[in-house]
Amino acid sequence: MGRRAKNKQGDPESLQELSERPSPKKLGKRKAGINLPQPAKKSKHKDSPQSDDSWNSAEDDGSGGWEGIQDEDTLPAQTRSLFQDSDTSTGDTSDADTDENEDEDAPITASNFAARSRALDARTAREAQLDAEELQMAAQVDADEFDGVEDMDDDEEEVDVPGTEDVILPTAEERAEEKRSGGPEVHVVQKRMRECVRILKRWKASGAKTGRARSEFVEQLVSDIASYYGYNDFLTEKLFQLFPVAEALEFFDANEVPRPVTIRTNTLRTRRRDLAQALINRGVNLEPIGKWTNVGLQVFESSIPIGATPEYLSGHYMLQAASSFLPVIALSPQPHERVLDMASAPGGKTTHMAALMQNTGIIFANDSNKARTKSLTANVHRLGCKNVVVCSYDGREFPKVMGGFDRVLLDAPCSGTGVISKDAGVKINKTERDFALLSHLQKQLILCAIDSINPASKTGGYLVYSTCSVSVDENEAVVDYALRKRPNAHLVDAGLEFGRPGFPSYRGKSFHASIKLTRRFYPHVHNMDGFFVAKFKVTRRAKQAKQDSEEKNDILMDDVAPEDVQFDEREDEEYIQEAKRRRLKAKGLRVLPRNQARAAT
Repeated sequence: MGRRAKNKQGDPESLQELSERPSPKKLGKRKAGINLPQPAKKSKHKDSPQSDDSWNSAEDDGSGGWEGIQDEDTLPAQTRSLFQDSDTSTGDTSDADTDENEDEDAPITASNFAARSRALDARTAREAQLDAEELQMAAQVDADEFDGVEDMDDDEEEVDVPGTEDVILPTAEERAEEKRSGGPEVHVVQKRMRECVRILKRWKASGAKTGRARSEFVEQLVSDIASYYGYNDFLTEKLFQLFPVAEALEFFDANEVPRPVTIRTNTLRTRRRDLAQALINRGVNLEPIGKWTNVGLQVFESSIPIGATPEYLSGHYMLQAASSFLPVIALSPQPHERVLDMASAPGGKTTHMAALMQNTGIIFANDSNKARTKSLTANVHRLGCKNVVVCSYDGREFPKVMGGFDRVLLDAPCSGTGVISKDAGVKINKTERDFALLSHLQKQLILCAIDSINPASKTGGYLVYSTCSVSVDENEAVVDYALRKRPNAHLVDAGLEFGRPGFPSYRGKSFHASIKLTRRFYPHVHNMDGFFVAKFKVTRRAKQAKQDSEEKNDILMDDVAPEDVQFDEREDEEYIQEAKRRRLKAKGLRVLPRNQARAAT
């Protein structure tokens, strides 16, 4: 037998042999004899009409499948007779769906592929319709809850909010019971928070329909935020009052996400372009922070520890938060100036000022905690800052210890409500007493910082006050106190291109009109730690300026009309002796009584 005859297909089996052969489904895939199209299952309805034009209906359906079969005549005669004798009735769509659900693994045949295709198209259409409805509902919820829109104005049309009447607020006893039992379920709290935010934002339109007071919804929302994010009740309410309702939730959400890793280029040793290229070659993915700084880089990912590279050990950069750049940029120290950093550890701002001053002038880096000066000294040496003097004094002693500075930077100790993403302990360990004590300390420090400045400085006379807190007690209230206690100090523009202005009034308390020149920074708005920056310009006091002007006038009068002035030595002798007695007493020496002294003279 030749090669072609050997590979030639034999005669097809008869219909009787095919009918006697067990079905491929029973034998399994490995035992199946041939892979022929199987007849469609009979419809469950006995009276359903049968059709012999299943091929025509399949071709007219146009739903795809069996594209290679163009005509019945192309099939073998026995196979064609098999299709003609089989039940090709597909019944209605529901029967096809039922058969498909009963046996989805059944092979597709010429008689059932049309019905299964139609069922698949119908199911796809139903799923697409459901998806569209879900997307529409989700978009409506997002638009109603988190679009940041303020409450509706009086001239806006009232919109009926569906489901407003169904909101159920737990009573105070129920909330206390929830706390004792470990708190409600997370999904229950989330749903309740969404409902409260939606109603509070549209209070003028839908609040009256609830039959509850607005304070009840606010109280419930604050309680849910405290339990959901893990804050104590006092701090939750204090932070919640700083923002509108929707923005408050964004702020609490942002505190759960860590801030980006940023580094500051040390321009005393390298340039930012060269540093970026060196770190990229080591597998660090980074880019500039923004246009507002020319030394900052943001690190996205790194295959090596960013704090242990040869560049870091060589002092080419400093690991520093982006918000810590802002006070130094606002202060803008100039070369050959005399600068004080009242709370400098661990040295990020001090070394930044040294780089801006190009290692000229002198910087006094002070920190009241002597243990923290070790890290300060290490960073100063690593970054090559040669104009820094490290000292450890209480900042409130500085006008007596040393003064006459051209510029002073006071990054005051604070509650840390702007860096909750770094220190989660702030959520539960801050009380009202802590804010009162910190505010009192900050007021003392800012007055001492103002007194330490030389108002006659030709290039300076500036003070920058900053905190890593967002509370009004530590920011606007302290600045307003300094403006009232030191009339010779006034606020000036900080020189920062972004940031929100400070609060001119807060909860019924009004501050100085120039408070708007201060700047606030939030994690959910600027993607950096919460921060506050205020810049002062210190001038001479009015009394001192008056005395100086009188002295100048006297000098001018003497120059214009000089006269011979005669002094009576006997009249002045008493004042001279009294001055000598005071000097001797100050030295601790014994002084004769005034009567004996007069007799001796």
